[in-house]
Amino acid sequence: MLEKRRSIRPKISVGRHAGAVSINVDSYRPLVGDELIDELIMLARELSGVRICHLNSTALGGGVAELLSRYLPLLQTFGLSADWRIIHGTREFFVVTKAFHNALQGAQYDLTEADRRIYLQANEESAKLIGREYDVYIVHDPQSAAIRHFIGENRAKWIWRCHIDSSSPDPNVSQFFKPFIEAYDALVFTMPEFLLPGLQIKRVAFIPPAIDPLATKNMEIPIELCKRAIADSGVDLTRPLLVQVSRFDPWKDPLGVIRAYRLVKEAVPGVQLALIGGMAGDDPEGWHILEQIEEEAANDRDLYVFTNLAGVGSMEVNVFQRGCDLIIQKSIREGFGLVVSEALWKEKPVIAGRAGGIPMQFPEGYHRYLVDTVEECADRVLHLLKRPGDRGDFGRAGREHVRKHFLFPRLLRNELRLIKDLLHPG
Repeated sequence: MLEKRRSIRPKISVGRHAGAVSINVDSYRPLVGDELIDELIMLARELSGVRICHLNSTALGGGVAELLSRYLPLLQTFGLSADWRIIHGTREFFVVTKAFHNALQGAQYDLTEADRRIYLQANEESAKLIGREYDVYIVHDPQSAAIRHFIGENRAKWIWRCHIDSSSPDPNVSQFFKPFIEAYDALVFTMPEFLLPGLQIKRVAFIPPAIDPLATKNMEIPIELCKRAIADSGVDLTRPLLVQVSRFDPWKDPLGVIRAYRLVKEAVPGVQLALIGGMAGDDPEGWHILEQIEEEAANDRDLYVFTNLAGVGSMEVNVFQRGCDLIIQKSIREGFGLVVSEALWKEKPVIAGRAGGIPMQFPEGYHRYLVDTVEECADRVLHLLKRPGDRGDFGRAGREHVRKHFLFPRLLRNELRLIKDLLHPG
């Protein structure tokens, strides 16, 4: 009998039941316009009866899980049949897949036969258990990429959605993954620059992720309430507050953010930094990074660390993003970086790493706030801290840019068009 810990978990509950997410499609109309919503209604009618399954490796922590937790209810609100299933492996499986994730983003990795065996065994066992009742499977990121291979002949259409920048991968890991990825009917990358080199592919689409403006994390909250909640956490709101929201991941460079904050502190002694992060079930490396951050914070009263382990969730993130002075996202490598759109949607200026999909989220005229080094990050932070008018202009331009390009209805249109073309070509 297969071990339960290696099975495909039951469907994640996002349907209509007590406590379920409730979404009103018409609430998006004032934000994105009638034309887009009407097109979505028509696409949903054309795909009526099509059964869609999203598959990833964790229901908690990270951008994919967060996106799917709101995206699936939106699909269902439009009358589409959509489920979300989880591949669940052992700790050693997630250690290997985290290494693969980093290697596809450019880290060097000595791929061993043991790594191959651990990865393939989990995918093969999961392939035996995944339901065959769907018409379209959308598989997210490397963890479960080999499932399509082990399914074999199948009438369904399969889409692999890569959320990371795989343009300069470790060559051994890249060669290992290519045969599995090439088995899909379509591949989706955030942008052309992210495409894994040398793929022999049938169809590729470039679709950036998006945020849900109606979600708890992005909903409007009175600034007075935000300030009061932040003060309750111990932060002194009479002094400047910088915030970075991200997984505790070396590519997000939280230790570099701390160094930049300390450079800023030399010029602005009262500045404070809050690092807010979520621990994900498929990321054992995050625990080590969190330990390093907590060591840095132990003797610094102005450095705050908040995690989902202590009950910090979407509402708290929203509150801190709205109530701070500046948001930092100093990624070294990045897929898309949803937190940038989240911050700009709240009219907050962002100092961010010049990585992955972050630059496309910046409004025209503000790319000077993209940085490559700790020193540049500190310099731009100091610049904006001294200029509240510039912060306001940046925030307003950012919100409008996100409204036009990075809200959920646009993402849904892109995906439904792709599904329609796969099922009904020509």
